[in-house]
Amino acid sequence: MKAQEVRDLTSKERLEKIDDLSQEYFNLRLQLTTGKIEAPGRLKLLRRDIARLKTIIKESGSVETVKQGAELA
Repeated sequence: MKAQEVRDLTSKERLEKIDDLSQEYFNLRLQLTTGKIEAPGRLKLLRRDIARLKTIIKESGSVETVKQGAELA
């Protein structure tokens, strides 16, 4: 996922994407320990995508706005 694609997402979509990628990363790490991983290179890509998302969220300061919106709901 490219940085521009991440910037085009809304704050909520970014957080959902982080959750999805984190879950996929966890599952791949589990496969790695059991020796049944099909694409070990995917781990590196997922780690970078998660970092990219978190960086852009921090740059935009959108975490606070999303958390405040969740508190109000």
